[in-house]
Amino acid sequence: MRALAEFIMRGRVQATLVVAGCSALPLLYWLGAAAASLVLLRRGLQGAMGVLALGVLPALLWWLTFDDPRAFLVLLGSSSLALVLRASESWTRVLLVSIAMGLVFAGVLGAAFRPQIEALSQELIKILPMALGEVYQQLSVEERARLATLIAPILTGLIAALLQAISVLSLILGRYWQAVLYNPGGFGREFRAIRIPVAPAMLLLACMLVGPNFGPQLAMLTPMCSVPLAFAGLALIHGLVAQGRLARFWLVGVYITMLPFMQLVYPLLVVLAIVDSLIDFRGRLASKDAGNGSANGEG
Repeated sequence: MRALAEFIMRGRVQATLVVAGCSALPLLYWLGAAAASLVLLRRGLQGAMGVLALGVLPALLWWLTFDDPRAFLVLLGSSSLALVLRASESWTRVLLVSIAMGLVFAGVLGAAFRPQIEALSQELIKILPMALGEVYQQLSVEERARLATLIAPILTGLIAALLQAISVLSLILGRYWQAVLYNPGGFGREFRAIRIPVAPAMLLLACMLVGPNFGPQLAMLTPMCSVPLAFAGLALIHGLVAQGRLARFWLVGVYITMLPFMQLVYPLLVVLAIVDSLIDFRGRLASKDAGNGSANGEG
């Protein structure tokens, strides 16, 4: 990975080759987004404009030719978040801004994949009685109808939240590369210090729990608002391990169980982030550690 980062930063031609080449491959668009984030973080918008302009063409071509906007959206999302991080040096702000990016994704996905989402939601509605069992039978006719109207927005929100998370992960990789090249250890200090303040955390929790009560379309906020909290939960575990308050076994266990038990691990990370916003498990030690320098190597 370091060799790739060095190749990207060798010049504009090399950076453009990586961004455009990865954006043209369906399974590597996230890597192209990470490369674009690295260039933006290091060179700024003016220095990265040529790379982005040429690198975005394959992603745009995929959208126009195959009706698949994912590569374009992730490249746009991670690049926008990179500009926020470069300007603010705040991962909390980046994570909160990613929700607005998720809403943009949801709007595009709702327009691009509306027939597919509607078809899938109808299939899910058919299996709800079997999936929920007696709980479904106890619902009134109005409650069943309301539940059915929430399926399509939640599906859209889930897909948008997935692209939102991939955009953040691409930015994380780009920031990690920047730290490896110019400030070793800087990214670890930054990431371990991530913590959502109490007011934003409570607002995110309210949107997740109460949002669907104000209309079906607001149900898509639930998965999108959970993304910043999930990353903050991961940062909490990393921070506690670094401070020696938690054994490394727990960190390894989280990543090993992440994919097979996502439905259990992900909500746990969200809950941990909310509790940490109220209690601040890492305390003053995390604040002192975070002050040792950012990952950009320019401070």
